[in-house]
Amino acid sequence: MKYIFCFIFLASSLQAQVVNKTDFTTRASDTLVIDNGEKDSMRVFKPTIEDYRFRTQFGESKVFDTTFVAERTFKFSQYNNQDNFGKIQFANIGSGFQDLVLVPRKEQNLTLLPTNKLHFYLSEDQIKYYDVKTPTTSFIYHSAMRNGAALQTTYTQNIGKNFNFAIEYMGLRSQGFYTNSLAANNHTLFSAHFKSKNEKYEAFTHYIHQNVNNEEYGGIKDLGLFLGGDSRFNNRQNLEVNLNNSDSRFSARRYYLSQSFTPFNPEKYPFKLRHILMHQGNKQYFNLGAGDIAYYELVTGARDLGSKSYSNTLSNTVSLVFDNEKFKLDAGVRHQNLTLGSLNGITDTGFFAGEKWKESRLGAVGNLQIDLWDKFHLNSGIEFSNGKVFGNFIRSGNTLTFEPIKDYFIEAKVNFQSAAPSFNYLLKASPIVNFNYSMSDFKNESVLELGGEVGLKWFEAKAMVNLLRIDNYAYFDSSGQPQQAESALNVTQVGGQATFSSGKFHLNGRLLFQTALENKDLYPAPNFIGRANLYFKSPAFKNAAQIMTGLKVSYFSKFDSRMYSPALSEFILPGARGYAIGGEPIVDVYFNMKVKTMQFFIEGQNLTASFMQNRSYTAPYYPVYDFRLNIGILWNLFH
Repeated sequence: MKYIFCFIFLASSLQAQVVNKTDFTTRASDTLVIDNGEKDSMRVFKPTIEDYRFRTQFGESKVFDTTFVAERTFKFSQYNNQDNFGKIQFANIGSGFQDLVLVPRKEQNLTLLPTNKLHFYLSEDQIKYYDVKTPTTSFIYHSAMRNGAALQTTYTQNIGKNFNFAIEYMGLRSQGFYTNSLAANNHTLFSAHFKSKNEKYEAFTHYIHQNVNNEEYGGIKDLGLFLGGDSRFNNRQNLEVNLNNSDSRFSARRYYLSQSFTPFNPEKYPFKLRHILMHQGNKQYFNLGAGDIAYYELVTGARDLGSKSYSNTLSNTVSLVFDNEKFKLDAGVRHQNLTLGSLNGITDTGFFAGEKWKESRLGAVGNLQIDLWDKFHLNSGIEFSNGKVFGNFIRSGNTLTFEPIKDYFIEAKVNFQSAAPSFNYLLKASPIVNFNYSMSDFKNESVLELGGEVGLKWFEAKAMVNLLRIDNYAYFDSSGQPQQAESALNVTQVGGQATFSSGKFHLNGRLLFQTALENKDLYPAPNFIGRANLYFKSPAFKNAAQIMTGLKVSYFSKFDSRMYSPALSEFILPGARGYAIGGEPIVDVYFNMKVKTMQFFIEGQNLTASFMQNRSYTAPYYPVYDFRLNIGILWNLFH
């Protein structure tokens, strides 16, 4: 990987400035004309931020975001660079979260993706493709727990007008405060976008290799020592944990190529053919330490104590696209080869064995987009496929956005999905007896989601409502076995947010009320989640910088939480050892600053734990991190 960084910095130094005498922009704000006479005049290209853009393949083109707004303190103070409202983080960065809000996740459809490994996972529709006038480098840095750091570096460059490539590497290594809690995550990404001069041929491609590796400490063995106030245990390494030599690993590797061709004059006949080829392989490992066998009731230790599950997907899609500025229709067929396997299991006779499910699927895909008057936007997609092993798959997503008056909008959504449960529920082979299962008689899990959001200019307010109905809801019982609910799980979510300002002082609040109308015991979750951000924002140093400083408070109501299972990387229903968590506010104090294109995010996290007993938990026996100083840096370099 060091050679990639050498290439990045070499390319950056060689192309610190680009002067183009013929292919210049026509915008006066972007072009400086220096005229020294009729025969000695030239145009020097001076790019603006509008010349640095990115997009996902099916998303809109966006400008690099260099704004300094309050929302960013929720993103770049987090190791996954996302606003994690509705989640509670484990004590070490890179170790995942517990979801406090029920959210359907399409990334887990027909693939192996454990719930606690997906928070750092990039799906194909999250990959960014760039268009920049000069070479561009971005750095995102986060401090770690005890020893280590997290750094994401992205380098992108256009070669001519029609070809762009990007190289990205993210590396995270954090020791953690507890014994056996090291996190080591990384990804390597290469992406490229090409369009021919006549714009009839276009290609998007990427390769990504992602790893989410964690030492698993299994939680604290004796909570009395944690809560007892003995100063010896302020050093969390002195607390005894349940697992001392076990670890879990997840790896995902994807090759992706999408190409489209317009055979006719697009102004007269706006049709094109699109072909998408994708291969993805996911692997999940759990290695049980020899000294940790006693933690599990029944372990067959005749040989290797490790287990492995894997899935492979090869997908081929051919579509015919009608591509008009206001109306876009995409319809095609898709063929898939799917494999799900697991190794090192236990048969009834006590011998180790493996199992593999494999099938070929055929289906259809379609998408409709309508944009009218810059106020009405409809995006509707559907996908259907069928196979003998994993059954029927149906997914329909429909979103309507309407902006009747500027800065006021209404958004409605209707989503439906019927699919096999995530592959981690279907098959598992393990030397741990309780974690062996083969749910070949599964039923399709059907999810109906109805929701809407209203945005108002006043106080930057938003209000939302979401209704979820899940039939044959899949879950893990208290022994770690997959089950499906006999009756529907119905969840109602109502929430909103607003910002109140007075001069340079601002108060932003966000809240969510969530209620499970039926089967509350199968989906334990808090009824209320909220946070508040009180901050001061002002120019500083004679307008050479901007500063933002404030106080953040997050809270969720008390509830009987699910337990975390390291062997599954999933959350299971609480058994006799379970207990309620929540009801404790978490307070962060922060100071942010922006200087040109560099932004600093300095945050004292879980402030109350610096002078009070830490009583906040991510899951039973897994305390939230103690007070720590977190430093985040975002730096965009436009060479």
